[in-house]
Amino acid sequence: MLASCRAMTNHLISLAAALALATPLLAQDDAEAPPPGPYEIVEQAAAEEWIAIPAEDLLVMTLAPDADGNERQVVIQLMPAPFSEDWTANIRTLARAGKFDGNAVLRVQDNYVTQWGDPASMADDFEPLPTEGLRPTSSANYTIPADAIGLPRLLADSQRARSLETDEPVIAADATTGMILANGLLDSYAQLSLPYKGWPLASNYGKDENEGNARVWPVHCYGMVGVGRGMAPDAGDGSGLYTVIGHAPRHLDQNIALAGRIVEGMEHLSALPRGKGTLGFYEDESKRTPILTVRVAADLPQDERPKFEYLDTEGPSFARYADARANRQPPFFIVPAGGADICNIQVPVRRMAE
Repeated sequence: MLASCRAMTNHLISLAAALALATPLLAQDDAEAPPPGPYEIVEQAAAEEWIAIPAEDLLVMTLAPDADGNERQVVIQLMPAPFSEDWTANIRTLARAGKFDGNAVLRVQDNYVTQWGDPASMADDFEPLPTEGLRPTSSANYTIPADAIGLPRLLADSQRARSLETDEPVIAADATTGMILANGLLDSYAQLSLPYKGWPLASNYGKDENEGNARVWPVHCYGMVGVGRGMAPDAGDGSGLYTVIGHAPRHLDQNIALAGRIVEGMEHLSALPRGKGTLGFYEDESKRTPILTVRVAADLPQDERPKFEYLDTEGPSFARYADARANRQPPFFIVPAGGADICNIQVPVRRMAE
């Protein structure tokens, strides 16, 4: 878990005071005014704190209409470099080759995942047709070096980040960037966890003496999209995908490639009927939801491209938002939790105004 911001150092308190002066809801001369909630903070975030998602990083998946004839569309954001680059490249290649068209949702396992792919892949003798340009994949790339995102520097530059060796859990925000850092003692699956450029990450940095070997990886939060695979050494090529629809299955971290997340239309995958077979596979093939098309947004006509943006996780509004998520206030919350798991501080994503 990310620990309470109430343990921040005096320097961060100064930053909070500055934010209070700049925000009417926190004005010092109005002691009765309730602090803004997390969603209010997001709504008040300055326009420059929102970062547009490139159309090349968005996939538009169109499902068959539902029983009432309503259209169903799911938008997926692919992870940017340096994460999962072989898988995301393959997913774009497969989408542009039309390999996802005619696929289906193959299983829905309650409180776990919804998975989709080629129905023909369910046969024991299935041999996929080759797709030109696919990259080889390896489990070695489920994680990347911590140096690839400058994690050691981020930790060293944060004046308010406590030593990873301390027994006191702490969340800290850099005065310049608002970067949220945690010492990881409250993350059962990693040494530390943090949001980075809009994504939930974890790392083993600080776990052993050889920090040059430290790794970082994305984590299995709700709505994250991963790559289906068989038994190791198979690492999946990106032709079969799943999304998390239940409690974050963090035990999958570092064991499977994560390639993106759902940014719109999650209800079309999370609310599907649960499969009755082993692992939630549909025993009755007629229960499968057909996938009509999957397109890279950059390939769509300009007026048909969905446009999204996310709240900068290195900005001051996100730091306040994360604090508000960790320290819920009355009148509804009687006992504030004093902390929040990395997966409970969802990065706000919204459609861009036309």
